[in-house]
Amino acid sequence: MVRKNEIFGIAIVAILCLLLIGFSQKETTNYHRPIRYQHLLNLEETLKATNNFTAPTPSIQDVISQQRNILLEELYNYKFSPGDNLEDYTLATGGQPVRTVIITTWRRDVINAVPGNYYHYEPLLDYGIIQIRGAPHSDSALKTLKSLLNCDYTNLNRYLQFGFNHVYLFTHNTRLWNQCEMYQQYCWNYSFLNEFCKLFPFQSMKTVRLRLWLAEDLLKDEELNVKVVLLIRDPRGTLQSRRHRDWCPGEPDCDQPNNLCADMVSDYSAAIQLKKRYPNRFRAIRYEDLSLHPFEIIKDLFNFLGLYFHPNVVRFLDSHTRINVGGVSSTFRDSKSAPFHWRIDLNYTEIQYIEENCDEAMKLWGYVKSKNASSEK
Repeated sequence: MVRKNEIFGIAIVAILCLLLIGFSQKETTNYHRPIRYQHLLNLEETLKATNNFTAPTPSIQDVISQQRNILLEELYNYKFSPGDNLEDYTLATGGQPVRTVIITTWRRDVINAVPGNYYHYEPLLDYGIIQIRGAPHSDSALKTLKSLLNCDYTNLNRYLQFGFNHVYLFTHNTRLWNQCEMYQQYCWNYSFLNEFCKLFPFQSMKTVRLRLWLAEDLLKDEELNVKVVLLIRDPRGTLQSRRHRDWCPGEPDCDQPNNLCADMVSDYSAAIQLKKRYPNRFRAIRYEDLSLHPFEIIKDLFNFLGLYFHPNVVRFLDSHTRINVGGVSSTFRDSKSAPFHWRIDLNYTEIQYIEENCDEAMKLWGYVKSKNASSEK
């Protein structure tokens, strides 16, 4: 009887153990299944959120900080004047940039090869195919140039609107345009441009529309401390080059030798005066001399401008002065032949017509007239 009771008791315990094990497994299963399911739901939501994720647009300050870092890398081997550093040359840090204005009819932009250069390309493009010799455009034109050299775009609505519709006004400024391509919403925002421009230690500007005597207004401004370079060219070469431009024919200030050479005479008189008044901040150079001796003259010019003759400049000269590549707007030219290409492209009648209208200008700037038709072939 006792044995039966023991067996019965053992069976009851065994049944209870089995029930407990089964219940435990059931509870375990019911506990983990929702967790795994929830995990899958979270993963699905995460993947969905990731696929729909759009990175936040960088703020103006983000882009400015990014450009500041780019400049530090770009200028790591730049040799500033002894005792100076980058902060001494940027408006953002209370410094004074090296400012250069090139007045020319020549296209080659060697100064833009300098690391850290902010290039104000043709800032008077919106005035059209004209020469600004005085009123009514001189005041507004000079105001625009001064504002740009001070990195103040605030009131340049006309300039910015023109750039918005003609992006080549900005594309030549490669350091700015690199950011414009990524952040188009800021490219014509004057608040962004003001801050961006002030990061750069070197400010260069080229204009072909302002006559030299007006540039004295820039030289008088001691805070600007700008240096002005006049690049002059043989009128025969200038007119030969311009005839290939589709926007030039029919424009008197572009295709008429009498207008061109009257400006050359005016520029010569202004150059004599500016050299006397600002011997350390004005220089005139002939395109032909520069083309025949590019390394020698550019090195001397950089010394005058207070710029380091950086290896980038050497590479630019090596690649842009030895061979003709590209179309009429290309800056890759065999510098020793390009200035004299007019001898081949112009016939003797055309040459004579130019020389008759440019007699005084050619004498003042040291250009020799042709002797006869055979001497130009």
